[in-house]
Amino acid sequence: MPAATESRERTGQHPSLERARSVSQALDNSIELPVVNYRIGLDPILGILPVAGDSVSLVLSLYVVFEAIRVGASARLVALMLALLAIDFVVGSIPVFGTLFDAVWKANVWNVRLLERHLDS
Repeated sequence: MPAATESRERTGQHPSLERARSVSQALDNSIELPVVNYRIGLDPILGILPVAGDSVSLVLSLYVVFEAIRVGASARLVALMLALLAIDFVVGSIPVFGTLFDAVWKANVWNVRLLERHLDS
């Protein structure tokens, strides 16, 4: 095994995981709201655009699932990840409430945690 790969594995830095974290960060936690000390991402901002914004967000969110499939996640894990995204899409599509929901429901963060657990096992 090459030294760089071995080093990444020892420190938990799997390339697929790092890519998934980057997408998750952008969609769920990339912007800090100064007064309330809370982070949101592009997901609730895109959700302001009815249907189209949530559709774009869903497509971007599927990248985390794609990375899980690439590293051999089980069908059950992939189904759970897709269920979290389906809830995000359906509830997030509701005008006004959906945008607020998207700011709190961080499906991508959850999916990255699921991927981390899969890689640790």
